[in-house]
Amino acid sequence: MTLLPIVFPALTVLAYLGVAWIRRVALRRAILDHPNERSSHSVPTPRGGGLAIVVLVIAAALVYGIVNGFTRQVLAFTVAGTILAALGWQDDVRSLSPKVRFPIQFLAIAVAMLGMGWFDSVTIPVFGVWRLGWFGIPITFAWILGLVNAYNFMDGIDGLAGGVALAAGLGWAALSSSFGGSEFGGRENPLAFWLALTVAAASLGFLVHNWPPARIFMGDVASTFLGFTFAVLPLMSAHRGGDALMFGTAILWTFIMDAGVTFLRRAAKRENVFAAHRTHLYQRLVIGGISPERVSLLFIALTFLGVGLSLAWGRGLHVVGPFILFGLPLIWVGLSLFAARRAPK
Repeated sequence: MTLLPIVFPALTVLAYLGVAWIRRVALRRAILDHPNERSSHSVPTPRGGGLAIVVLVIAAALVYGIVNGFTRQVLAFTVAGTILAALGWQDDVRSLSPKVRFPIQFLAIAVAMLGMGWFDSVTIPVFGVWRLGWFGIPITFAWILGLVNAYNFMDGIDGLAGGVALAAGLGWAALSSSFGGSEFGGRENPLAFWLALTVAAASLGFLVHNWPPARIFMGDVASTFLGFTFAVLPLMSAHRGGDALMFGTAILWTFIMDAGVTFLRRAAKRENVFAAHRTHLYQRLVIGGISPERVSLLFIALTFLGVGLSLAWGRGLHVVGPFILFGLPLIWVGLSLFAARRAPK
């Protein structure tokens, strides 16, 4: 822990400098996101800046492996994360079809599960712990696949994906330390702790460039990688039993609710769920006149709310259970109704 005052700002500065370099390369090679009628930006903007986040997090995993040994978790995270990041970078440079993306995502998820296992239980507040048995395998696969793509879907306005990554990374760092509350003393999960802390620090450095008006976008290279990272951090915390998956859901509840409900609504209408659109809650709030800065700050604050509830549960305050299960969805419903009222007539 004594290294934190040095490591966190150093990682932030490295990310800031890395993103600045990537921006220059992207401009030189015309790796740009051109606006269209569904875009939230109005001028061509470089993309792929999140590559700096990916490089630092993978480097953190490798350093951890060198110091503490290359366990199956370290190897699985590094290999699967690199596969997804490489796929995302190719998608940034030349758009790839779902027929190309999904088989490679399936491969990466299989690698991750071979090294990290799967969930065998889940805590549902109010209802207790549910044993998953062999159903844990498809549930874990769907969980990782869902978050990989949900995080990508939610990277649609300046500051949103990076800001939520900062908040969620800090949350997982706290949960992976003794502050997260459990019978374990000291830092109970060093790998998850350092990966989460690196995500937070690197995201902060990236945000300096990405805060509205953004000078560079994150790109699929990092949005899919971050979704993967936040999906497998609970797997690294399997000693927490069913609580681990609940924490993962509560921390990213805004992205899960927004992407999940939007996906199901569009599928029910038989729309192309992979086509660009502007029907996510965060997009409807912007269309309704709320600035991207305020929408991003709102989602960051709501992520910290999920972090706070998770930490409270982890420290034995199970009285927050009903709020996790019912209160968070009600907040989302309230925001959705608010966005509907502000929609242009």
